[in-house]
Amino acid sequence: MGSVIDSSTSLLARHTHDIVRFAMGAPSDDLMPVELLDRFAANPVPGKYTYGSTEGEPDFVDQILKLQAEHGHASAPDRVTVTTGGMQGLDLACKLFVDPGDLVIVEGPTYTNGNATALSYGAQLLEAPLDENGLVVEVLPELVARGGRTPKAIYTIPNFQNPSGVTLSLARREQLLELAAQWGAMIIDDDPYGLLRFENSPIPSLNEIDPGNPRIFSVRTLSKILAPGLRVGWVDADPSLHPLLINAKQAMDTCTSVPAQRTVTDFLAGGHLQPHLDRVLSLYCERKNAMRVALDRHFGDAVRATDPDGGFFLWVAFADAQVDTAALFEPALAEGVAYIPGPAFSTNGNFHDALRLCFATSTPERIDEGVARLKAAVDKSGAQR
Repeated sequence: MGSVIDSSTSLLARHTHDIVRFAMGAPSDDLMPVELLDRFAANPVPGKYTYGSTEGEPDFVDQILKLQAEHGHASAPDRVTVTTGGMQGLDLACKLFVDPGDLVIVEGPTYTNGNATALSYGAQLLEAPLDENGLVVEVLPELVARGGRTPKAIYTIPNFQNPSGVTLSLARREQLLELAAQWGAMIIDDDPYGLLRFENSPIPSLNEIDPGNPRIFSVRTLSKILAPGLRVGWVDADPSLHPLLINAKQAMDTCTSVPAQRTVTDFLAGGHLQPHLDRVLSLYCERKNAMRVALDRHFGDAVRATDPDGGFFLWVAFADAQVDTAALFEPALAEGVAYIPGPAFSTNGNFHDALRLCFATSTPERIDEGVARLKAAVDKSGAQR
């Protein structure tokens, strides 16, 4: 199963007309600290272009530990393995915990590449519903009982979930930890967006709620925070898994790019992360609000959109359940706007009447233009089931 999201990059590259790009989940160039990253990338560091340690460059691991500690998650070097982006973290999780036929609970909708990774290891996915407070943990026991077997893993995106933008409540985080212990299941805690909160107060992470819990496998990345092209992330997991993670990663790519790790190390060590966040978070909030205003202006009651406290995405559902966002995709592209159709986020082909819009990539003016183009595509296409 390939990635609809990643394939959209190649598809867009083949079009030469103006397109407002709400599809890819990435910051726009003006919200990446390009000048600083370029400066640090040019630093002459001995050994910069040779092989590095599979577990990660020691100075970078130190910066990861400091960053996590600043945000309430105390850790240790033998818990951290540097990865080539968050996707490699998900791949390592599935490689370690998922055998063919194993049951994995996933959110519905959820990140299409997360589903694809679990499926590539032979998992059977159980799609569980979301609401405004994240994964509806209360229904999991009934879903599991109905299926007749317990899950091997539970995949969750707790903060500003992709694609919905919703955040898992504290009570549900606590209940999820209890269920994982009861079932002997691993929690694959995928949190690319946690530092991108621009409204309201943070909710304690799973690691803060239950420090040292060996059933929490945390996947982190700097792709959304700094720049996706760096391909630098990490996993934080029980020390007993560290040798297995190193062996598994050595079979993938030996080590994460040493130049990229060095660049990010210098960026973090220089104290540049917080000023960067201070600058971009207000702009992300502005863009989120602009997208909600534009949806209301152009669609009114014809759509319902989530209202996230952070991250990159709005999940938009049409009031008319006959609208088919997969069928609408090509007409919308011709009209000059790109998005990801709802069924991409479900292995069961659900959410045909919904779509994901990324507000991080566009200015408020461009957002309004893109939403206007989307409305024009809907009006012209009659894209229905």
